[in-house]
Amino acid sequence: EVQLVESGGGLVQAGGSLRLSCAASGFTFDDYTIAWFRQAPGKEREGVAYISSRDGSTIYAVSVEGRFTISTNNAKNTVYLQMNSLKPEDTAVYYCAADRRGITIIATLFPKDYNGINYWGKGTPVTVSS
Repeated sequence: EVQLVESGGGLVQAGGSLRLSCAASGFTFDDYTIAWFRQAPGKEREGVAYISSRDGSTIYAVSVEGRFTISTNNAKNTVYLQMNSLKPEDTAVYYCAADRRGITIIATLFPKDYNGINYWGKGTPVTVSS
């Protein structure tokens, strides 16, 4: 059974840091694009950071570039999202996702097409207080 399990969410003050983890089982990251998405209350889900397991290339949303870093440990089949200088507007449920299509394709999907992404985790909540 394929699973993506996120962890590391919680409550943090503005300016603080958190590191999210996403452990995969039932498949290996080889030849996948791995991504973090988030969904704030009352808002549409949005892509935050993407990484290609093929070549390690990354793409970030403008809102998080320079503050968030996505990385993988292929030996552990785990992807991380290091989040620094957190802001109240980063408050959301953060989801890990994996898809066999290339990083550019995944990073340019419209939200209406997110359901077509191969695998999703159940999410971990992040709350940033002001």
